[in-house]
Amino acid sequence: MLQTIMFRSILFLLIVVCTLATGCSKQMEQSNVELTISAAASLTDAMKEIQTNYEKSHMHIKLQYNFGASGALQQQIEQGAPADVFLSAASKNMKELVDKSLIEASQQSNLLLNGLVVIVPANSKLNVQKLEDLSAAGVTHIAVGEPQTVPAGTYAKEALTNVKLWDPLQTKIVQGKDVRQVLTYVESGNAEAGFVYKTDALTSTKVKVALTVDPKSYKPIEYPAGIVKASKHSKEATEFYTYLKSKEAQDIFVKFGFTIPQ
Repeated sequence: MLQTIMFRSILFLLIVVCTLATGCSKQMEQSNVELTISAAASLTDAMKEIQTNYEKSHMHIKLQYNFGASGALQQQIEQGAPADVFLSAASKNMKELVDKSLIEASQQSNLLLNGLVVIVPANSKLNVQKLEDLSAAGVTHIAVGEPQTVPAGTYAKEALTNVKLWDPLQTKIVQGKDVRQVLTYVESGNAEAGFVYKTDALTSTKVKVALTVDPKSYKPIEYPAGIVKASKHSKEATEFYTYLKSKEAQDIFVKFGFTIPQ
């Protein structure tokens, strides 16, 4: 009789322990969330530092980045690729997603500003003081982001068109899949000059800024951020979106050369 009671007691305890363990396991599974952040390639360095800070204070969140050209990222979202938050290097990409009801207008806002520069290799002897200098014989390759999908390329085309140089320079232009590839072309010497954002130029010791492009010659470079409507983690996505607008995050962006809209 005593053995039966003890057996039942042990069995009961085992059931309780197993139930609690299963409950805790399920709770942990539910609390661990991976957010996919589709972000313009020019945000790479700043976003990696933001990831370190954010994950330290949000232990249950894992940020998974998808960096690329804003136009390509927009197309991925339109085609149903997983994404929770989108950060674009151009307002038009965000606007098109809003127009297609893939991002709510009320759940997106302009986050940052940037500027366009012309870079040359750090050891270059070229004297590029104005865009017209890119016509010089010593400049045989000019790296530019693919204008259809890379906002930096769109801005570069706009600036060159403004001074009637886009068509004349076509034989020299080498297109990159994103602004970081343009940077690599110039770093490696495969292009004597290239158009990148001010922030990209600051990340490399292998290039130097030869010319700051007149901001009046292209549309303002705005970086909007928005929550993708199809997100399966809207609560966590909203929290991260809110964090991007916090002083802590903004200080990191400023550190990497971005400007905060007033």
